[in-house]
Amino acid sequence: MRLPWLAGLALPLLLSFGASAAPLPPVVPVRGAPATFADLAARLLPTVVNIATTQTLKPAAATPGLPNIPPGSPLADLFKDFLGNGPSLPRHVTSLGSGFIIDPTGFIVTNNHVIEGADQISVTLNDGTTLPAKLVGRDEKTDLALLKVNPRKPLPATKFGDSDTARIGDWVIAIGNPFGLGSTVTAGIVSARNRDIESGPYDDFIQTDAPINRGNSGGPLFDMNGNVVGVNSAIYSPSGGSVGIAFSIPSNLVREVTGQLRQFGQARRGWVGVRIQQVTEDIAEGLGLPGTAGALIADVTPGGPAARGGVQNGDFIVGFDGKPVGDSRALSRAVADTPINKTVSVDLFRKGKKMTVRLTVLRLNEKPSAPPPKAPPGKPAQVTMLGLSLGVLDGNARGQFHIAGNVQGVLVTDVQADSPAADKNIRAGDVIVQVQGAPVHTPNDVTNQVNAVRKTGKKIVAMLLSRGGDMTYVAVKLN
Repeated sequence: MRLPWLAGLALPLLLSFGASAAPLPPVVPVRGAPATFADLAARLLPTVVNIATTQTLKPAAATPGLPNIPPGSPLADLFKDFLGNGPSLPRHVTSLGSGFIIDPTGFIVTNNHVIEGADQISVTLNDGTTLPAKLVGRDEKTDLALLKVNPRKPLPATKFGDSDTARIGDWVIAIGNPFGLGSTVTAGIVSARNRDIESGPYDDFIQTDAPINRGNSGGPLFDMNGNVVGVNSAIYSPSGGSVGIAFSIPSNLVREVTGQLRQFGQARRGWVGVRIQQVTEDIAEGLGLPGTAGALIADVTPGGPAARGGVQNGDFIVGFDGKPVGDSRALSRAVADTPINKTVSVDLFRKGKKMTVRLTVLRLNEKPSAPPPKAPPGKPAQVTMLGLSLGVLDGNARGQFHIAGNVQGVLVTDVQADSPAADKNIRAGDVIVQVQGAPVHTPNDVTNQVNAVRKTGKKIVAMLLSRGGDMTYVAVKLN
């Protein structure tokens, strides 16, 4: 740290030698901790609601294997004491959560997991008024839901802030209904950004140390201007209580999804028809990529937007619609958020050359995943340097592993434990489609390609695998 008095002493010395002193950057006053959150809390509390749900659970089935006991026998009373009077009746289970008003007419945002499976939903306002709520729409992938109540007069509503401008260290406050106690205010800071907690394909959470507990789910995370920057959704807690690690869905994503729920009753996401994966240092080295910041195309859907735009397997996407792509999650979110039928530019590297293609984003339609493969057949060909046993992909193998006719390559029939292939989770039933970018059709093709890579002095070989119809690249170390 440069002390002010030292800087003052240095200035005359510099001038005496004829040197010009570089101007010091202006001093920016540091905004200290608020003296109180009371005024902000008083303004925001009326916009936050408590949400109660009721769910009817089906009665449990009668316990099998009980003896047929005649009524009135001594054993009948014994079984009655220990097992009850018979099949249980339907049970009503209630749960509590939080939400916030985004429109004076009664639209309310909460988490999907707060209302999932509910038969009845009621909303309690800050003044104690309880109103029945209707589910407008919900989205499991982002854990968001939109409710509607019909108030007698306009309700106080929140405003969404720009979550992209939230900085690590910014003050935030959370308002919710922890443990069913009623509206509670807690404060903290933004601890981290862009957290992936593996809860869904579009994870991009804001982490905060503001105390958040059970019942806070669906409640808002406010900045110091009183704008919503997140929806409190999850906590990390070995004990079930707050340990200062909570996660909020960014408001920019919430605004987009709830707008679609309000308009269509469901989320409408963009789709370009590619399967992507994160690039590790090993994969980047094996494929000769310029780095790890980007998304690797493992498969392209025939006839899809990407295929029609000229995207190919092995392309390394570094930009989408004018924005940089940092990793595979960033590309997934960018595609999902793109308006349907919009034409965008895609920046990519292909075999060491940078190029740009254009494609038109279509709407995503979810498809079921392929069934998992079964046990492997026998008579393999060994690739001992990787720990793989390989076989020909004939009709019997396709039937046994449920491999589609359009998949071409070499079948993995076995993987040695503690081998380089096992370290990369290669398993029996996988199909090796390419080795170091070259298509393979027989076990000898794989062996020859691996030997060729080894002769070049490289320590890693890149393979394109098909598993259940999905393509993925793996980088296997040569032993």
